[in-house]
Amino acid sequence: MREIRVIDDEGAQLGIMTPQQAITIARERGLDLVEISPTASPPVCRIMDYGRYHYQEQKRTREARKNQKSIELKEIKFRPKVDEHDYNFKKKNIQRIMAEGNKVKATVFFRGREMAHPDFGRRILDRLVDDLDGVAMAEAAPSMQGNQMHIILSGVSGAKKGQAGQ
Repeated sequence: MREIRVIDDEGAQLGIMTPQQAITIARERGLDLVEISPTASPPVCRIMDYGRYHYQEQKRTREARKNQKSIELKEIKFRPKVDEHDYNFKKKNIQRIMAEGNKVKATVFFRGREMAHPDFGRRILDRLVDDLDGVAMAEAAPSMQGNQMHIILSGVSGAKKGQAGQ
């Protein structure tokens, strides 16, 4: 018969015994026998209230999830021949999004003959990165995928929240 090492509900070791003896002790105390370390020699089991333990674990994970801030990736689209006002309006939106703690995917999309001049899109994205210096930084160089050129901007760790309204 295989034997197990048993730890009681206060943390004291009860010793090595058969699983049937450990189950009997756990039932007498109105608790459960839970295998803690199956790979140990002999395997280690603990007498505990498993329902309460499981509830406390769920409570801990819920509390940890509540304190987390999920970062979203939001997309702002430009055209190669974007007007100055539209550019400034979208730049302010990017600053606002950055102040909220999210990332931005700035995309320039080309149609038809505009595909022959990807340098226009690169200039827009480079200008955007220069204008947002201190608020955002590019995670990588602008890249072309199909008829779109994009860059992902993330917030600078030292950026102040008040810079979004510039």
